[in-house]
Amino acid sequence: MKRTTPIIFSLLSFLWQIHPIPSHAFDSIFSFGDSYTDTGNINVLAKKFSRTVYNEKLPYGLTSFHRPSHRYSDGRLIVDFLAEEFGLPYLKPYLGKNGSFQQGANFAVDGTTAFNPTFFKKNNITSHVSPLDTSLSTQLQWFKELKPSLCKTTKECRDYFRRSLFIVGLIEGSDYITMFAGHLHMEQIMSYAATIIQITMGTIKELLDQGARTVVIPGNIPMGCLPVILTIYKSDDNSSYDHATGCIERFNILSRYHNSLLLKAVKELRVKYPNAKIVYADIYKPVLNFVRSPQLYGFTSKPLVVCCGKVGEYNWNPFNLCGLPHVTVCQNPSTYLNWDGARLTEASYRHIANSWLKGPYADPPIVDAHTN
Repeated sequence: MKRTTPIIFSLLSFLWQIHPIPSHAFDSIFSFGDSYTDTGNINVLAKKFSRTVYNEKLPYGLTSFHRPSHRYSDGRLIVDFLAEEFGLPYLKPYLGKNGSFQQGANFAVDGTTAFNPTFFKKNNITSHVSPLDTSLSTQLQWFKELKPSLCKTTKECRDYFRRSLFIVGLIEGSDYITMFAGHLHMEQIMSYAATIIQITMGTIKELLDQGARTVVIPGNIPMGCLPVILTIYKSDDNSSYDHATGCIERFNILSRYHNSLLLKAVKELRVKYPNAKIVYADIYKPVLNFVRSPQLYGFTSKPLVVCCGKVGEYNWNPFNLCGLPHVTVCQNPSTYLNWDGARLTEASYRHIANSWLKGPYADPPIVDAHTN
């Protein structure tokens, strides 16, 4: 036995180097957000109201699941990679009401906004607003409805949520895109940024007050680099574009402004909740890096071109959306940054997830954030 012990330790050391066992594991994950994190809630709602959702058909899900997985990507999302890191199952959609949610639940819904539909109607922004209220406040209400099945007493809930990872975002991009679709000017839209962030922070405060101790708060993506934005808001004025990336600069200015306000709010939240670990997760910088230096990440030299689409400068147009029978898909999605014009490929999400788990684009990195 004594002679075999060194061999066992050497084997364990070797395995540790290949795939380190996370030292800061979570027992459950709860996610709030939009199509970047939705794992099927939109499909439940679509079926209920007899609506068509394109992610129910291939090529959605083809890379990892080899079938439609109710995700807006060719494969796994950021939340899927986080679940894998901590040895947890992929998050089930809350609205599916399927089995136990003891190891986490996903409240995210495609198209979710921070503002509720009443705000948009009041401000006459109605052309692109869903009649369904899946806003952040509604997702928080779903969490409250689920809570009694997870824990009973105040102490039990605090102990349970202390070992849980909460993700609140991405959400706010849908608010801005809805406002642009409603023909609001950039100055008007930017004036709402502080309120949008206030709504998000209010949700996070409620979660912290109910026992959450580790919360990941993603920033906003560089919207001016999304093919859907590049196509709809195409301009003949070359000065509208960032010449280093080809992205529309005014949209990226809005994203940076939003992220600066969000980071300030995160810092204020840390002061108010010193015992919590509040992670600011940057998605703007990694995506911009993909666009600037695509080859460094294994992407094609045309990072703004869509993998699943048809026709147009960026291979995207509103009449040939991914999931329709006549729309083509690229041969190797892992070499593409953008999947369907608005969302990213599994390869992109993998890079972002790794940068959040271990740095450098999360402050602090998620694997260092767990509160014992």
